[in-house]
Amino acid sequence: MTLFDRIKKIAKDRGYSIAEVERRAGVSTNYMYQWKKRNPNPETLASVAKVLNVSVDYLLSGEKQKNETTKKVNIEELLDGTAMLTDRDGELTDADRAALRALISTYLQSTEGRQRLKKYSNMELDDNGGNGDD
Repeated sequence: MTLFDRIKKIAKDRGYSIAEVERRAGVSTNYMYQWKKRNPNPETLASVAKVLNVSVDYLLSGEKQKNETTKKVNIEELLDGTAMLTDRDGELTDADRAALRALISTYLQSTEGRQRLKKYSNMELDDNGGNGDD
């Protein structure tokens, strides 16, 4: 698989078109199509890797580095951030936190939730369906 093919596949997996990746990476339209015939400059390749949330090495080789790790979902951090989305001045109540924790956990343990998490982020759940932080 060529570099361009790998980028195209990863972009599709993330729900992006090549044009969207180019826009987010700050390169001109159709610029990446040139990579079918020649190598990109390292700075641009790094920008594309950042947009796709992968390493440059992964784009070049298709193999994850041994030290490359995925992030674990931390439901408590999600809940802490959720308080800002409410019209309350303070923290969520314990009952609110428990309800949201249950909703998030149920969603992330579902097949659809796992697929979306894998598709749109570099996060994963542990083998028990949790986030590894429980």
